[in-house]
Amino acid sequence: MALLVIDTTGSDCSVALRVTGQADLCRSDAIGRGHAEHLAPMVAGMLEQAGLHPSQISRIGVTTGPGSFAGSRVGVAFARGLALASGAEAVGIGNLAVLAQGAAVSGPLAVLHDAKRGDIVLQVWDGGTADAPELLTLDAVAGRILQLAGSCGHLAGSGASLVELDGFADLAMTAISLPALLDLAEGVDAASAPPVPFYARPPDAKLPGGVQP
Repeated sequence: MALLVIDTTGSDCSVALRVTGQADLCRSDAIGRGHAEHLAPMVAGMLEQAGLHPSQISRIGVTTGPGSFAGSRVGVAFARGLALASGAEAVGIGNLAVLAQGAAVSGPLAVLHDAKRGDIVLQVWDGGTADAPELLTLDAVAGRILQLAGSCGHLAGSGASLVELDGFADLAMTAISLPALLDLAEGVDAASAPPVPFYARPPDAKLPGGVQP
């Protein structure tokens, strides 16, 4: 099996490759902007390093967000296009799930994404399972965590530092772990993981007449 994963939801442009019987290849470039221009050569270089043709990719995993609006679209569009051209299967993995996988802690884990404007996307994990992510105001997050997770646990994600909760330890984890993304993309059921962007809120831009794009 040859599994390629992509993350362009943050400031880094990241790619990893897992081929059965070989060591994982992982690369992250801190580029800030320009993911659309940077991603294709990066993937081509990694495939060349592994001695693979795109037609040999079995599955492509891509982070779907929440994260950068433009970056999420770039990654998903690239994964879909490459899957169509190569015959690979494309799957989408939520960023909060990757952070939870990378944290590898026992007990409740609240993963928080700072959606700006005083909002937080929250997902609470316990025993490897979680409810759907919720968009909450910053004022409401602490109470919701206590309601879902109880009185103690861990915090992770870009919004964790914005919340103070006695009994909860901030793991100071905000970056996507490529090994965790590889593990999730390898094991997920494709039927339940479509490569569709997850946005914290609808885009500000509107089509003529006020229609959402």
